[in-house]
Amino acid sequence: MRRQFPRRLLLVLFAAAMVVLSQAAGAHAILVGGSPAIGVTLPAGRIAIELRFNSRIDRARSRLTILAPDTTRTVLDTATDAPPEMLRAAATLKPGAYTLRWQVLAVDGHITRGDVPFTVGGM
Repeated sequence: MRRQFPRRLLLVLFAAAMVVLSQAAGAHAILVGGSPAIGVTLPAGRIAIELRFNSRIDRARSRLTILAPDTTRTVLDTATDAPPEMLRAAATLKPGAYTLRWQVLAVDGHITRGDVPFTVGGM
């Protein structure tokens, strides 16, 4: 004789699977906007940087780095007064092609990273 799972047990297993999947999907801090935008051209001089994520980040363990046209890397100091889901900084840049490299630690312990390429033109 074949034994079937009780319906209640199936519902509990399904609910547990949905909880696990929803937590995994929301586990990483994802870049949702900011400045500079990907591919934008900005005037030379002081550039304001602001990246916004979909969740709170651990600012003390997150990092912004500028990769300059001459391949030098500069780690930027981030503002401590930004909202918990933002990184803010500023840099004075000359004309050329740059990449803003970000790495953030979400408060749940997951690290995400990415690049924002942009160009600085003349004044």
